[in-house]
Amino acid sequence: MIRLSMRHAAIVGALALLAACTAGQAENAEVEQAPPTATPSASMTPPAPVAPAPAPVATPAGPATFLYEGELTQGGWIRGQAPAGTEEALLNGTPLALDDKGRFFAAFDRDAGSEAVLRAQIAGGREDLVTVAITPRAWNIEHINVARRPSGPSEAFLARRRPELAAIGAARAKQTAAEGWRQDFIWPVKGRVSGRFGAQRIYRGEPGSYHSGMDITTGESGTPFVAPADGVVVLAVQDFSLEGNLLIIDHGQGLNSAFLHASRLVVSEGQSVRQGQHIGNIGASGRATGPHLHWGLKWNDARLDPLLFLDSSD
Repeated sequence: MIRLSMRHAAIVGALALLAACTAGQAENAEVEQAPPTATPSASMTPPAPVAPAPAPVATPAGPATFLYEGELTQGGWIRGQAPAGTEEALLNGTPLALDDKGRFFAAFDRDAGSEAVLRAQIAGGREDLVTVAITPRAWNIEHINVARRPSGPSEAFLARRRPELAAIGAARAKQTAAEGWRQDFIWPVKGRVSGRFGAQRIYRGEPGSYHSGMDITTGESGTPFVAPADGVVVLAVQDFSLEGNLLIIDHGQGLNSAFLHASRLVVSEGQSVRQGQHIGNIGASGRATGPHLHWGLKWNDARLDPLLFLDSSD
């Protein structure tokens, strides 16, 4: 009896364990087959759209302030580059012409003061000011103990002279795309400097006109002279009352050369010329005491010393 009871108990226990395992497997199968269900949360919100990154702002190319070099003296010149973003540049209130890289040319009159101010109006309202020291020069001044002649030019002379001056003024006002202003100038002709820029006579305290250019003498008429820098011929005329055969070349940026007293001109108005190109021959036309080349340089209304544009070692 006892054995039958124990055996019966073992069989019953085994059947109970098998039933429990089968039920557990069924529950696990139901859990694995059921799709996952997301439980919504009241604190969750859709993500905000991300704004695209702003396009990078282009930084204007160029220096932070004026860069320059040159002959910083009376009758001299300056060449440089305006600050990046410059909308307008001026020298002592005179507007400067800027090329596509912000480069400029300017110059100082024979009687310029001790300093000049470069001013740039820059995009965004900023302003850049640079003061340039101008070295004074000791000019060749000759004091004459006689009175200056009081008589002026005759009306007949003035009637001839007025249209000549108008033609010269109109030629110098022309703006061309010439880039000779960027070059190192060369001598138009080699010879003796017989007249220096800035020389002046004082007649009993009354100043006469100063010499506005440089005279170069070769000793004979007919010697060829060449363009000192690239440019465009803006005036080529024969037999002006004072200048004789006159040639004016624009070098760009308001800078121009005038060649006086030629015996012959070999270029014509509107023609582009290259540095070193034959443009005329020395003579004594107009009001001249002998064959020589008078070379004058101007930037806008400022008269300049041609010697300051040349390499003294040439």
